[in-house]
Amino acid sequence: MISRLKTLYWNFKALLKRISHSIAFIPGAMGLSGILLVILLHYIEELGITPYLVERIPYLLINNQSTASTVLSYLSAGIISIMVFSFSLVMILLNQAGNNFSPRVIPGLISVRKHQIIIGLYLGTLLYNTFVMIGIKPVTDQFNLPGFSILIGIMLTILCLFAFIYFIDSISKSIQVHSILESVFNKSKRRLKTIIKNEKDIIPVKLNTLGWPTYPTDISGYIRNINEQALINFCVENDCKIETLQINGTFITKGTPLFSCSVQLEDAQLKEVRDYFAINRNGEDVNENYVLGFKQITEIGIRAMSPGINDPGTAITTIDYLTELFSILMAKNEQFYLYKDQEPIVQIRIISFKELISQVMMSYRQYCKQDMSCAQKLIIMLLHLRNHPNCNDNESQTLSLELKKLMIDLRTNIENEYDLEVLEDLSKQVQI
Repeated sequence: MISRLKTLYWNFKALLKRISHSIAFIPGAMGLSGILLVILLHYIEELGITPYLVERIPYLLINNQSTASTVLSYLSAGIISIMVFSFSLVMILLNQAGNNFSPRVIPGLISVRKHQIIIGLYLGTLLYNTFVMIGIKPVTDQFNLPGFSILIGIMLTILCLFAFIYFIDSISKSIQVHSILESVFNKSKRRLKTIIKNEKDIIPVKLNTLGWPTYPTDISGYIRNINEQALINFCVENDCKIETLQINGTFITKGTPLFSCSVQLEDAQLKEVRDYFAINRNGEDVNENYVLGFKQITEIGIRAMSPGINDPGTAITTIDYLTELFSILMAKNEQFYLYKDQEPIVQIRIISFKELISQVMMSYRQYCKQDMSCAQKLIIMLLHLRNHPNCNDNESQTLSLELKKLMIDLRTNIENEYDLEVLEDLSKQVQI
C-alpha cells in the first residue's frame, strides 16, 4: 500500500510537471486571470472607485453606456484579429522551420515562454473585455457605469498592441537559424554543465553488476526520462542497487531488458521501479537530455547540405557549435551514477563520447564528403578536440579513428588533387 502511494505521488508530480511545461498552461492561466480580474474589479466598483475617478479625471472615463459597449466590442474584435494573425504567422514560420532546418526544433520554438505570455495576454484581455461588456447595463447615471473597469480594458488592449509588435519582431528573429542553433546549444550546454558540476569531487566507482537479475519493460516507446530521486529512495529503502540498461531517448519494445537490480524484486517492487521510467512516444526535451541537442544541431547541418538547400555556411556554423559541445562533453565521466552519502547506488547508462561523435561524423561524412569547406571544418574540429585539455587517451584514439574514416571518404570523392593535398596536410596535424 505504501509503495502504491509513493508511486501515485511521483506520478502526480510528473503530471504537474507536464502540465506546467505545456504550451497551453500559461495562456490558459492568463485567460482565467482575465475572468478573475473582472470579478475583482466588480468588487472594487462596488466600493465606489468610478465616482471617485469621475470627480478627479473625468476625461479618462466613458460616461455613456452605448459608447462603452461599442468601444469594448471594437476592442474585442481587434484582439481577435490580432490573435488570428499571430497564429497564422506562427504556423507559417513553423512550417518553414520544419522544412528548412529540422522538425525536431519545432517543439522548442512553440515552447518559448515569452511567446506564451503574449498569447495569454491576448486571451486574458479578450475574456476580460467580453465579460465587462456583458456586465454593462442600460443606465442613465454615469456613476453606475463600470468606468474604471472599462478604462482597464482599454489599457490592456493598448498593451496587447505593443505586445503584438514585439511578438512579430521576436518570432521573426527566433526562426532564424542562428537563433535556433544558439537556443539548442545553450540548453545542451547548461545540461552538460549541471551534470559535470554534480560529478565534481566524486570519484566514480563502477558497480559490479555481474550476475544481477534483469527486468524487462512491459510497454513500448521512447525512454524520455528517469525519476532519479525516486530510484535513490527506492534503493535506500530496499537496500539494493540498480543499473539501467537502456540509454535515454532509445526506442524499446515490450520485453526489452530495462534495468538490473542487485536483489530479486517482487511484483509490486518491479511495478514501482518501472513507473520511475517515463516511457512514451511524446517529444523529448533538450533540458533533460543533452544528447538531443547534438542530434538537433547535426540535423540542421545535414539539412543545410541537402541538394534542395545547399547552404554550406549553415553547416559550418553547426560544426562550430558541435565543437564546443564536444569539448565540454570530454570533461564528463564515461559513467553516470546517482549517489547517496557519497556511495553509488544507481548506475545510469549513457551514450559514450565514442558513440556520440561516431554518429555525428557518420552523418556529416555522408553529406559533406564532396564539399571542401565543410570537410576542412570537420578536420579542424577533430584537431581542436584532439588538442583540448579535456581530451584523454581513449578520446584521442577515437578522434584519430574518426579522422581516418573521414579521409577515406574524402579521397574517394574529392577529385581535385590540390584540394586533397590541403586536407591531407591538415589531417596530419591531428595524427601527430
